[in-house]
Amino acid sequence: MEKNLNTPDSLAELMVQSGVKKANTPFLKVILLGIMAGAFIALGAESSNLAVHGISNVGIARTIAGLMFPTGLILIILVGGELFTGNCLIAGAVIDHKVPCYRLITNLILVYFSNMIGSICIAALVYGSGQFDYSQGGLGAYTIKVAVGKVGIDANQAILSGVLCNILVCFAIIAAFSAKDVIGKIFAAFFPIWVFVISGFEHCVANMYYIPAGMMAAQNPKYVEAAQSLYGLTEEQISNLSISGMIHNLLPVTIGNIIGGAICVAGFYYCIYMIRWGKKKEEK
Repeated sequence: MEKNLNTPDSLAELMVQSGVKKANTPFLKVILLGIMAGAFIALGAESSNLAVHGISNVGIARTIAGLMFPTGLILIILVGGELFTGNCLIAGAVIDHKVPCYRLITNLILVYFSNMIGSICIAALVYGSGQFDYSQGGLGAYTIKVAVGKVGIDANQAILSGVLCNILVCFAIIAAFSAKDVIGKIFAAFFPIWVFVISGFEHCVANMYYIPAGMMAAQNPKYVEAAQSLYGLTEEQISNLSISGMIHNLLPVTIGNIIGGAICVAGFYYCIYMIRWGKKKEEK
């Protein structure tokens, strides 16, 4: 079994090695991989909305949504992609003095906006495909409801929810490092992401799909009318679906995601394994 499994004390080293590789990836390649990753996450978000838009029980809906959403991260792990939340783990390579801090910042900025491009492109394609017409416009109404909930979240709650989200996302990625086979990587990544979706935690890249998709749906009177009828949304709430509303969500969520990934996971995991490993190495 050990042949198919990297032990926990080796995962921190793999995290650092991955961070060094990501930090030294050429800018254009980072942008293209970032767009691809944003598209993958958006497709996971889109499919989860579609799967649950007709389910009124919140617990059941989130459980089913959690079955669909991990597809995005699994695709990134298996076929490639640069994801902002996952790239917060580059902080481990910074702590290990193998990557300068400016490289981490540059990478995160490039990946962030590349992810946004990919997510918004998928939102536009989904809207243009007519998918929101499903259930007599019910999916469009649900898309508006989700987006309204995102832009209406309190900033402090958004930060803390973002922290919790990226703790799970980054440990999902580290868990995937532990497996050497495809099935193992899929299962290792799947369950932490399932938990984060069920828990309703905030992921900035996913919100780069949810909010723009809601903004697009809100331009269709049919979807707006359905959202008001089905979910009791007011015109004022729907009017909050704007660029400023998107920033109101993304800014605190992004801060929380950075804290969760760079400090709570990369920093904490490095302290547990790399510092102790270093002491052992010195004793030898």
